[in-house]
Amino acid sequence: MSPGLFPAALAYILWGIFPLYIKQIAHVPALQVVAHRSWWSFVFVFVLLAAMRHLGWVRKALTDAHTLRVFAASAALLSANWLVYGSAVSHGATVDASLGYFINPLVNVLLGVWVLGERPRRLQWVAVGIAGVGVAWLVAGAGEWPWIALVLACSFGLYGLLRKTAPLGASEGLALETLMQAPVALALIGWWAWAGTGAMHAGDPVGSLWLLAAGPFTAIPLLLFAAGARRITLATLGLLQYLGPTLQFLIGVFIYGEPFSADRAIGFVLIWSALALYTAESIWQWRRQRPPEPASAPR
Repeated sequence: MSPGLFPAALAYILWGIFPLYIKQIAHVPALQVVAHRSWWSFVFVFVLLAAMRHLGWVRKALTDAHTLRVFAASAALLSANWLVYGSAVSHGATVDASLGYFINPLVNVLLGVWVLGERPRRLQWVAVGIAGVGVAWLVAGAGEWPWIALVLACSFGLYGLLRKTAPLGASEGLALETLMQAPVALALIGWWAWAGTGAMHAGDPVGSLWLLAAGPFTAIPLLLFAAGARRITLATLGLLQYLGPTLQFLIGVFIYGEPFSADRAIGFVLIWSALALYTAESIWQWRRQRPPEPASAPR
């Protein structure tokens, strides 16, 4: 078994069960959750990097205008994604949030075409078309756009695009993003504390501990992912990425009892079919292009 399989799979599992954490702080306004998540992630990541004596890159990053622009944009997208996701789960729309992460790989294909000039293969275009039909079915059935799913898919797709071309690695990138979020987050937390509306000043020590836990709950999966992704194939990574939204979907339907009608299921099945086709085609292409195994030496 590949040594990177376990940490990468564990990262996606932790992302998949994240709604269970969000429900513990569902009483906290979503913007406060984002502020605490940003601040405590910043504290956690920088304490960890300091313990590892891996802060030498910070000065160079802070003096590079291009790096600062890229990570200012990625930090803004990440904050928006966290805000919509947290609000959706807190208000009983975990299934809608999971749909966003099912759609995300197909959004990545479109961004690759429009921004990076990539040329998807024929079956990949078919997969995107089937997913489009699935979204159209959901719109027709509900009478409105599945905006939660689309905002999550697009914001995370754009975030991934920026990180794909960013000059820093996963842990350094998260550190710089949270460093950029930290001043605004701390100012908001201070304002709410002064006004007496802060979640940590409501006489609820358990709730305060849950907010403190936002740091490790945010950073640990990303660090596990960074450790594992480098040691497994892209085909394996492509399959693992569906663990997260699948767990979110199952939690929404079977633990929180969110509605999931037969009409809505048709739209999801179309999108799942598109993902299955896209994944199968990617694996097939990867196996075709993989160099042949070297012949074993004669005994």
